[in-house]
Order: sequence, then C-alpha cells, then structure tokens
Amino acid sequence: MTQNKPSVLVTICARGGSQGVSKKNIRPLLGKPLLAYTIECAQTCARVDRIVISTDSEEIAATARTLGVPVPFLRPDELATSSSAKVGAIRHATQWVEHTEGFYPDLVVDLDVSAPLRPPSDITAVVETFIRHQDLDGVVSVYEPERNPYFNMVEMEGHRARLVKRPEIPVVRRQDAPKVLSVSGSIFAWRREALDRVTHLYEGVWGACQVPRENAVDIDTEMEFQFVEFLLRKRADSIQN
Repeated sequence: MTQNKPSVLVTICARGGSQGVSKKNIRPLLGKPLLAYTIECAQTCARVDRIVISTDSEEIAATARTLGVPVPFLRPDELATSSSAKVGAIRHATQWVEHTEGFYPDLVVDLDVSAPLRPPSDITAVVETFIRHQDLDGVVSVYEPERNPYFNMVEMEGHRARLVKRPEIPVVRRQDAPKVLSVSGSIFAWRREALDRVTHLYEGVWGACQVPRENAVDIDTEMEFQFVEFLLRKRADSIQN
C-alpha cells in the first residue's frame, strides 16, 4: 500500500430476504431500486478501485447488472441466512475477487444498502482515516445520536428502569452528558490483513469517522423507508430551487 493511495475494494452485501421491508434492496425509491443509490455512490467515489456485489438472489443480481456492476457469483447458502454474520460474506467476496480476478486490496470497505443517503465523500473520509492512523484495523461511520446512555437511555432490571450508563456526577441536561456517538451501518471498513483475523464486528483496533446525521439514516422499517423518501424529495427540491 502506498501511504496516500491504498487500493480499495467496496463490497455491497444484499441478501434476498428482508424481515423489516419486503424486497427492500430492489424496492423502487423515487423511481430507482434502493440498491442503485449505494452502487452509484461507490461508482462516483475516486477512492474506490473495485466493486463487488454479494447476494444470494438472482433477482438482485440481475438488478445490479443493469446498474453496471457484474455479479459473477452467488453467495453460498451458509452465508446467506438471517443469522449469518455479515463479516463472513464480506470476507468471502474479498477472497473471490482476489483468487479469481487477481485484485488484492489494501482496504475493504463495506457499504450497507440500507443507507442510501451516504455521499461518496463519506467513503473518502473513511479511507483517509486509515491513512492518518496506521494502527487501526477497522473504521466505522458514526454520528451524534438523539439519545444519550448517560441521560435518556435506560435498561430494565425486572420492572425497574435504570440508566444504561451512570455518570459519576448526575446529569440534569442532555447537553451536559458525556459525548457519545452512534454507529451507522452505512460504512464498515477493514485493512485487508485484519479482515482475515476477525469473526465479528469491532474485533481488533477500531477507529470512527463521524458523518452528518442526515447521511446515516438506515432503512429497517416501512416508516424509515418513507422518511428517506421524504428526505430525498427535499434534496431534489433544494437542488431545483
């Protein structure tokens, strides 16, 4: 890897099954499939050298091909269940590209299809975080959350609620609580050598790249799908005006 120009493989994992929103990955969102937003983001990022789709669905594969991304394999069944760890699918796709195409990346950046508001600049920021901090095995995108475990998040002990994190000094305003960041599934990234060692997310030494809250909206429910549609319409209106 050159110091300032690591080779970057983007993986986009899109299973056929979706529990929260039916056929979410290829569902039309303002006239194009949800998958298209993530593919276009990767295609327009100057830091990305190669894109690979990992899916178990022929329908999703066909959609990806119409968007200009070849899908030369289908994900093995054992990596495509609702309980399968995503990191296994990412590693499988990476090894396939290496062994079949001879492309050996320095960084592997996974983009979640459920985060369509992510711009290419977020990918660039993650890559640059690796460049600045050579000790990191992985980098995840994060944002400042609406809730804080030191102030307004609780867990239950029987019928009693208690703060998830108890501050040393009681906090009476959210603004005074220790700063925390919420993980966005938008981007998870690894140094290539670290990816072979991990069995789950956050294993190893991790860094974080903070992104604007509006870039990190995840679609896991029907309400969130409609919310993202609303935000995209607002973006389109602001550009036109």
